[in-house]
Amino acid sequence: MFWLTCAVDVDIQPLTLYSQRPGGGEIESIESSTADEHLSAPAMAAASVSVPRIKLGSQGLEVSAQGLGCLGMSFFYGPPKPEPDMIKLIHNAVATGVTLLDTADMYGPHTNEILLGKALEGGVREKVELATKFAVSYADGKWEIRGDPAYVRAACEGSLKRLGVDCIDLYYQHRIDKKVPIEVTIGELKKLVEEGKIKYIGLSEASASTIRRAHAVHPITAVQLEWSLWSRDVEEEIIPTCRELGIGIVAYSPLGRGFLCSGAKLVDSLSEQDFRKYMPRFQPENIDKNTKIFERVNAMAAKRGCTPSQLALAWVHHQGNDVCPIPGTTKIENFNQNVGALSVKLTPDEMAELESYAATGEVLGDRYAETTNTWKDSETPPLSSWKSE
Repeated sequence: MFWLTCAVDVDIQPLTLYSQRPGGGEIESIESSTADEHLSAPAMAAASVSVPRIKLGSQGLEVSAQGLGCLGMSFFYGPPKPEPDMIKLIHNAVATGVTLLDTADMYGPHTNEILLGKALEGGVREKVELATKFAVSYADGKWEIRGDPAYVRAACEGSLKRLGVDCIDLYYQHRIDKKVPIEVTIGELKKLVEEGKIKYIGLSEASASTIRRAHAVHPITAVQLEWSLWSRDVEEEIIPTCRELGIGIVAYSPLGRGFLCSGAKLVDSLSEQDFRKYMPRFQPENIDKNTKIFERVNAMAAKRGCTPSQLALAWVHHQGNDVCPIPGTTKIENFNQNVGALSVKLTPDEMAELESYAATGEVLGDRYAETTNTWKDSETPPLSSWKSE
């Protein structure tokens, strides 16, 4: 079975720390969250941080330093949330300066894109960077990964219609079709760029070698991958490859699917409709040891005067100016406070200490079940093997 995720709701408190942008660039206009005692805690957290802009990749795309993952609004994390509330949340994000909105055609399927399409009405479209994905097809009750040219084109046309836009800013191949040479898939995406239907091309859960092959056909602007304090397997090959090629990095599930926010309490609260309930790291045989990771992060956060989720998200931000995490939420209060993580400054010693909590051997359980498609199983046939229909 195919599983996919982005970050989830978090409950964090206002922040009073001044910060510096990872990689040396300062964040502008950060003020203390205690500036107005009459503001609510979430409002203070949002008002205290000016969201910086970063260049994502080397092809000209500029986005907010933190994005918004929209999956949980419609899919996988329990029942769909009320549409008016989600539109209000999206508008709040844009007003705050978080303008990279991340969705996919398989979220729902399709309903998340339709939701975003409604949220983009009334001039909002011009204020955001819109990212969506293709490749996961749902038909006859089955999921299938497809990257053949006809499907790529049809998927793009479908997304454009549901989103109500003429062009998609960043279009990712969600998962890699191992039946189709990556050069063929990217070749069709290149045509869509030339036709003005998409601006930039991205990949998700792709291996270093697949990224190289794709980039040789058309520049890849961003690679989306799971990267968090307790999911760091991408650091060995994929991250260095992206940086060598000038490809931006979009980190999904930067809060460990919510575990780095509340630990075992999260697992206890999951409904039967929440797919995280069945993930390896949340199973009884692994949860006790994994909870110790959260407890250490929580203790360090208490010393720093922030929350564990802010600390974990700040760790991702400190990986560099080429990294954009996209935590997701379904609550405005949680979103506003997530933004406060931008103002957490970590020293090299603090970074090292955090990393020691979730070092190799300390995290029990894989990211996904064995049947899930990830970058570890994303090699495609050579181009010479392809026979077009």
